[in-house]
Amino acid sequence: MAGVWIFAENQEQSLELLNIGTDLAAQLETKLVSLLYYNHEMAQDHINHGADEVLLLPPLKGDQLLDAYIPTIISEAQKEEPDIFLLAGTIRGKEIAARIASGLETGLCSECIGLSLDQETGLVEMDRLVYGGAGVQKVVCSKRPQMATIPARTFEAVAEQGARQGQIRELLTPPQAPVKILERRPKDRKSQDIREARVVIGVGRGIEKQEDMVLAQQLAEVLGGEIGCTRPISEEMHWLSEDLCIGLSGISVKPELYIGVGISGQIQHVTGIRDAKVICAVNSDENAPIFEVADYGIVGNLYEVVPQLIKELKK
Repeated sequence: MAGVWIFAENQEQSLELLNIGTDLAAQLETKLVSLLYYNHEMAQDHINHGADEVLLLPPLKGDQLLDAYIPTIISEAQKEEPDIFLLAGTIRGKEIAARIASGLETGLCSECIGLSLDQETGLVEMDRLVYGGAGVQKVVCSKRPQMATIPARTFEAVAEQGARQGQIRELLTPPQAPVKILERRPKDRKSQDIREARVVIGVGRGIEKQEDMVLAQQLAEVLGGEIGCTRPISEEMHWLSEDLCIGLSGISVKPELYIGVGISGQIQHVTGIRDAKVICAVNSDENAPIFEVADYGIVGNLYEVVPQLIKELKK
């Protein structure tokens, strides 16, 4: 039956995968299939955004995890034999993808940042960063489905194409998984996951005292953003938690706007912000490496520049 399949945990990620999925399906002259939690209204929305078919996953019982879907997805993929299967590269998505790939005895490109179809072989060349972002590795999977996990915001969300006709099919109820939820405890988090933030304010050693972090916080608030940091701020000074550390040994962010405040711009940190759409830097050292990657730079004392920025942005 073939086809290009996509699966994501939320609507925004689904629309991003539908974007690249539409392109690949058109080149392969095949159908685009979206796997979706049980929601008929959302299924039609996916069709209006380019899907030719939506496979509705049945509701889970209260004590079941998403991995309960894995046997159902594997079984359906074995019958339909998709050419390509793309999943959102969340923590949970990557785990599910690896287990599906194992069940289908195929390969998986994790953290894929680019896909292109080789017209001669019909195989997809998948790009992923290696060596801390210093290089790009091209991966080709010779078995089907060719699978990849795609980080959030790698592709733009696809625009709605208007009312379209498509098939909606309900899948069988998954078997009872051996793992179930015993208890839910919300994680104590003072801010949202900065990997999802549209604006990120990065702070570095230029901040002299912990109480001065309020400057970065005020700037983040006026821009509706979140705060991240370099490794010294989280690991050495313990001013922020380690899950806010951006860079080679931390996380990568892809905001619309990144503002580095008092950050020199060593490669270990820059690796984590390279996919930001706009990078702005504030540093008193005009020769700071951060200015080499910044789209906009302000040479000046952050204790003078940041309050002025906040004042102007509030107008």
